[in-house]
Amino acid sequence: MNKSGVLQAPLRQLLVRAAQVIEAVIDDGQNLNRVLAQQPEFGRAAVQDMSYRCLREYGSLCALRDTLIDRPLRDRQIAFLLLVALQQLRLRPKQAHVTVNEATEAAAKLHLWARGLTNAILRTALRRYASEGVWIDNPAQESGSTTSAQALVAQWNYPFWWIDAIRHAYPEQWQAILNAGNQHPPFVLRVNTRKIAVTDYLLQLTQAGIDAHSIGDEAVKLTHPVGVQQLPGFAEGWVSVQDAGAQRAAHYLEVLPGQRVLDACCAPGGKTAHLLELFDIQLTAVDRDPMRLARVEENLSRLQCHAQCVAADAGQPETWWDGKYFDRILADVPCSASGVVRRHPDIKWLRREEDISGFVHQQATLLAALWGCLAVGGKLLYVTCSVFPQENQLQIDSFLKRHDNAHQLHLTERYQASNKLAGQLLPGEEHDGFFYALLEKT
Repeated sequence: MNKSGVLQAPLRQLLVRAAQVIEAVIDDGQNLNRVLAQQPEFGRAAVQDMSYRCLREYGSLCALRDTLIDRPLRDRQIAFLLLVALQQLRLRPKQAHVTVNEATEAAAKLHLWARGLTNAILRTALRRYASEGVWIDNPAQESGSTTSAQALVAQWNYPFWWIDAIRHAYPEQWQAILNAGNQHPPFVLRVNTRKIAVTDYLLQLTQAGIDAHSIGDEAVKLTHPVGVQQLPGFAEGWVSVQDAGAQRAAHYLEVLPGQRVLDACCAPGGKTAHLLELFDIQLTAVDRDPMRLARVEENLSRLQCHAQCVAADAGQPETWWDGKYFDRILADVPCSASGVVRRHPDIKWLRREEDISGFVHQQATLLAALWGCLAVGGKLLYVTCSVFPQENQLQIDSFLKRHDNAHQLHLTERYQASNKLAGQLLPGEEHDGFFYALLEKT
């Protein structure tokens, strides 16, 4: 049991389960959330925490492990178990004795021969830390350093191609961008102002003992995350969990009451709901995944909002569109998700450099198809949660060259003071990374 008297799974079992999750992501290319969803409920929260932390620090953990062994480990189970154990040692050095013992027993359950090896490796790491005060020497400390790709991966915990791409795209901000992606994400709520004012909801949070403050419009940031069941009025639709950067979409689209609005690729539905909370509109929400669309409908039901939800490929309007032009289109297109890696750390290690060109092609195809559904004088908001220019302004520049009836507009002015790069929102303390471009059909 823990200090609260809650029964917990043995640490050795949790270590093995977390190692199996990391193996499924790294070796099998599986989605982290889907792998975690298959975990038994008992101990799932602890396994999730270990897995997230290990993937955030994967580059440095691999470098540390590899300095402690004479030759590469052929057994992948033990290799990943060592990563999880080393992460726990770095996180909780005061409980090092327990971690070493439990990891050693976990290794023995996997392979009896691995007991001594695991014990020796972890104790060597502890001795190094005790004598030198660091887990591993890092030769890539200076921004201008010409260190090896391997050293940069160990320092920044991203694949080298990713580091290189961000350095070239953002020569002044690249370190801050990479660092932000390795932090815990902010916990931000969107207040449904149809039901309660932001100031009144802040008072509700204070009365519930939850520390929070407003960060603009409908966004409220909590000092510490809590379960949604602890949020006042969550079941009644007073509030939803949504990143502050994502909340800009509903304002940037410049919707007017009564307009026909399309939310393409709408799941999981945060932007859909936000539009309906702010405006009285006729909204069609399209997503190709019926299961994800069902989640959108559940969220809308909780919020007492209504949209016409259609399970279809937004890029093939001939299969779902009735031919009536839309006044506004929200095109939240598939992308690399490079701006939200702190929420999905597996993305860093699942993405390949060649994937970006695939996303660019998919985005261009979808954008062209949706453009045909937009009325003359209508506006389309192009959205990604990416920080790679190829998916963002370069994509828009290419579209504008191909369509002489498209014009890029300035975004809502109230956000510009904190947005130095036009349209590109970089990840920071209050929001993830997003790109926005507002296009008008002339």
